[in-house]
This record gives sequence, structure tokens and C-alpha cells, in this order.
Amino acid sequence: MRERRQVYLDHSASTPIDVRVQKAMLPFFGEVYGNSSSAHQYGRAAERAVEDARERVAAILRCQAAEVVFTGGGSESDNLAVRGAGWRSRQLGKSNRLITSPVEHSAVTQTIRQMDALMGFEAEFVPVDSSGLVDEAAFEQACRQGGAIASVIYANNELGSINDLTRLSLIARRHGVPFHSDAVQAGGQMTLDVGALGVDMLSLSAHKFYGPKGVGILYIREGIELASAITGGGHEHGQRAGTHNTAGIVGLAKALELAHDENAERSAHFSRLRNRLVAGVLQAVSGAELSGHPVQRLPSHASFVLPGIDANALLMHLDMWGISASSGSACKVGDPAPSEILLALGYSPEAAKCGLRLSVGTSTTTSDIDYVVDVLADASKKLRNLYANDALRENGRQSAAKPAAVPER
Repeated sequence: MRERRQVYLDHSASTPIDVRVQKAMLPFFGEVYGNSSSAHQYGRAAERAVEDARERVAAILRCQAAEVVFTGGGSESDNLAVRGAGWRSRQLGKSNRLITSPVEHSAVTQTIRQMDALMGFEAEFVPVDSSGLVDEAAFEQACRQGGAIASVIYANNELGSINDLTRLSLIARRHGVPFHSDAVQAGGQMTLDVGALGVDMLSLSAHKFYGPKGVGILYIREGIELASAITGGGHEHGQRAGTHNTAGIVGLAKALELAHDENAERSAHFSRLRNRLVAGVLQAVSGAELSGHPVQRLPSHASFVLPGIDANALLMHLDMWGISASSGSACKVGDPAPSEILLALGYSPEAAKCGLRLSVGTSTTTSDIDYVVDVLADASKKLRNLYANDALRENGRQSAAKPAAVPER
């Protein structure tokens, strides 16, 4: 009899806060409570903490501190980049084209679709290959026509596939198109050297690398002009109004430093467990297919298509056994519609409802992986048998409903 245990394999959705990050944040919940925009000593103490965090983040991104803008999270950062670039381009009488791919996070795709539908912008979605990587030739063709912004995800949230930002940013720059990347999933696992990547803007979110929720970053290269999407005070050099989340900003900087300093150790741990997980699932689950790029993917990320198995039903079964997983982006959990990401890769609507995402973390163990593979193999068999029985019963009902054949005279 299998003993139930708790296994969290949804680190791509959110990670637990590192205890060292909690410790760094604690003083800013009580002792240092001033508004960082206030001129008195309490405000100055908070401001010093914010600016110190900005300097530490800039050191990891290898950029100027003034190029780091603190936001409320990855989605807000994406919105500021896309809307801000589009609105500023229109204000200057330049291009109204918004270039992206069909496998972006919804914070990018839905924003661009809204701007296309309601604001008169022109959206262009560049195709991707069967592993979810952007077609570079098609991307260059799109950029040749100009654009207010080109936004391409660094590491896909559902597939784990990693785009070559250095090559894509070079194409965009060659044609004068500002280049943004949602690097939310890549934060803490991939290089964030913005100079090497060649990006003009880059989005990050703290809760993806063991920091707090509700705080993020948008790197904006000097010389890139945006129209602010959140207006009010003059916070963040006029890029983002609103009182600073001082505790969150301090926690973000600490979490990013830890992820940077421990990157080699974490990546080796992630890769070893991910490879064991992939091998186990492909062997234990009949017909299982690894989705996304087989090699060019995040160390922590494994994603599958399990034909004939409804993802939402599988997630409920896994949860009964203490396993936390996802059918793709956390934003799609509970949505019975086919995954847009898998559809873009060429999967059928039926297969696009059968996606499973499993992502390991710093506390994941080998025994956790073996337990998950065992439960997943058992759950897959049970669900397929259930579907087969349901189909037989439905066929039986349809046969019984047919009128009896009249014998020939």
C-alpha cells in the first residue's frame, strides 16, 4: 500500500520564500515603516533600502541602477513594456505594429490583443516551431516592416523552451524595433546579463525565484521611452506611480542575489531531478510525450502531453495523493479549453487538453520524483480505463435508443 506524502512540483507557478529572504524583509514590516517618498527620517530609511536594493539588482543585470524599475510583478512589468512602448510610439507618430509570438504569457498576448481590438494597434504573431521556439526568419520578416515593440518570451512558462534572445534582439535592433522579453520563468536559472542578451526591456517577478509575491522588475535600457501605464506620483522616475513595497523590494533583491550566487548548485540539482522525472514519466506512462524543446529548456522544468488523459481530471487525482502540479500556466488551471500554447505547436484540440507541467525546486528530492512517477502511472491507467468504460456505456445507450429493425416480409 502506497503511503501518501506531500510533493510540490509547481515551482514554475510559485516558489516558497527562502528563509534568508524572510529575514531580510522582517525589519520593513515594523521597524522601517515609513513611505520612501517622505522627507523625514522614517521615509529616508525606507528610501535607502529601496535604492540599495536597486543597486544590488543592477549589479546582477549588469546595468545602471536608474534602468531598474520596481513594479507589482511580472504581469505589470509586461504591461508597462508593451503598452508603454506602443503608446509612446503612437505619440511620436511612429509605428503602431506590435510584434510577438503565439506562445507568450497571457500578460503579453492579451495586452497586445486588447490594444489591437480597442486601440487601433496592429498585432503580428510570429510562428514558432514544434518545440515552441520563435521562427527567426519569420521574426526578421516581421521586424523589417518596423514596430513599436517586439516582445518574445525568454523561457516559456508552459513548455520550458528557451529562446535565443541574443540572436532575436540583434534582429530587432537591426531593424530599429525596441525588444522586450518576459524573463519571469528564466529569473534565477538563466543569465540575466542584459548587455549580453541585447534586450531593451526585461520583465522579472520575485516569487519565481524564492522571493515574495507582489513585486517585480522591468529593466528599461537608457534611451527607451515609455508612456506610463500607471499614473500618479513621480515614483520610479515617472515610470510607475504608487508607494513602494519596501519590504517586497528588499526581499526581491535578496532572493535574486541568492539565486545568482547559488546558480550552479541549484541548476545541477534541478537538472538531475528533472532528467529523472522525464525518464520516469516517459517509461511509466504509455504514449507520454515530452513537449517543448528536449534540450534547450529550463533546468527545473518538465512538460508532457499525455494522450487520452484530461489534464484537469489528472490534476485532481494527483492532488488527492498530495502532489501539486499544473496543466500549464498557473493562470489556466481549471480552464477546460485547449492550451493555446500546445495548439500553436500543432497539437490537435483534443491533445491540447492533455498537457501536464511538473517543475522541481530546491527542496525536491529523488524520493519525491519516484513517488510522483508511481502515482502518475497508476492515475493514468485508471483515468484511461474510466474513459474507456464511459465510452462503452455511451455506445450502449445510443444502440438501445435506436428503433428495432423491421423484419422483411
